[in-house]
Amino acid sequence: MPILNRAAELQDEVTEWRRHIHSRPGLLYAVEETASFVAEKLRGFGVDEVVTGIGRTGVVGLIRGRLGDGPAIGLRADMDALPMTETTGKPYASTVPGKMHACGHDGHTAMLLGAAKYLAETRNFKGAVAVIFQPAEEGGAGGDAMVKDGMMERFGIAEVYGMHNLPGMPLGHFGTRPGPVMASTDEFSITIDGRGGHAAQPHRTVDPIVLGAQIVTALQTIASRSADPLASVVVSVTKFHAGFAHNIIPEQAKLAGTVRTLMPDTRDLAERRIREIAGGLAAAFGATIHVHYDRNYPVTVNHPRETEHAVEAAAAVAGPAQVSATLDPMMGGEDFSYMLLARPGAFVFIGNGETAGLHNPAYDFNDEAIPHGISYWVKLAETRLAA
Repeated sequence: MPILNRAAELQDEVTEWRRHIHSRPGLLYAVEETASFVAEKLRGFGVDEVVTGIGRTGVVGLIRGRLGDGPAIGLRADMDALPMTETTGKPYASTVPGKMHACGHDGHTAMLLGAAKYLAETRNFKGAVAVIFQPAEEGGAGGDAMVKDGMMERFGIAEVYGMHNLPGMPLGHFGTRPGPVMASTDEFSITIDGRGGHAAQPHRTVDPIVLGAQIVTALQTIASRSADPLASVVVSVTKFHAGFAHNIIPEQAKLAGTVRTLMPDTRDLAERRIREIAGGLAAAFGATIHVHYDRNYPVTVNHPRETEHAVEAAAAVAGPAQVSATLDPMMGGEDFSYMLLARPGAFVFIGNGETAGLHNPAYDFNDEAIPHGISYWVKLAETRLAA
């Protein structure tokens, strides 16, 4: 089945919305301008309830169907940008220095607005559709904030669905999988306190740089020697700060990094081994060490039944050959995971074509994906809430 005719008709208008949002990015919870734009559009569509300030700056619109009472499903888009400087050179490029939509959240918001306009016009479903516009996906846990603010209960949401664009996946294609689809996103920091001194007399010091280098190397054995070879785990040291002069061994070194896993047991293993490796090497070197470990976004786990519904809706729009129900899990993180802990649902990917990658200063959301995304949202809502 091709994309909806109405979705194709809306493409130019929704593209204008997307590019307006793109030019005025906000970070984390500071998305007031985008949230105001969203709320204004929803009210203009005749959405039954438009509630702002959920999860600080989130917006939820409730659209009631014309086919009778029934449950509500939630459709979620994220609104926040990234702290990056855009290099696309597009006429609608970011006008805010050091901020840009480098992950396509502008496109996600615009597509859901397009779907909301269509659903408010037709209301060809029973129950209600809650369109969820979330702040602070990029590290601020806005999804968790909206859940803790009582969003699911307030709007009677029984199932919840999310969507993200994927560069490299062809336009018009969709992909997902049941079970773990994106990783947990833990962070660690390690502070090494040694004994500084003259670089020409290293025997009189406890060198935190040499110890730090040993820790960096040893942490790589978590994936290669501690974890089951079939379990996915990434341990990446991304910061190493120490020293201030060529001829001084410093007192202290600091390391930091991230851990990505797809299973709770592997997550526990990685944290334990980081502490054991760092502590053991510190004892061997005679240094003092402190490990701080933060568990951030949990694993994004799709529910099997709801994943089937998402795949069926995508196939109805794109055709079965353009939909993968066995997409490989990704080690990136996503705070839609909090919503999937609160309610059954599924997270899918939509093709962005051969564009620059996510979180790249040359990235731009592909506006040709808009009618495909609108059609998916509409088909999913109408089939899940069929009379």
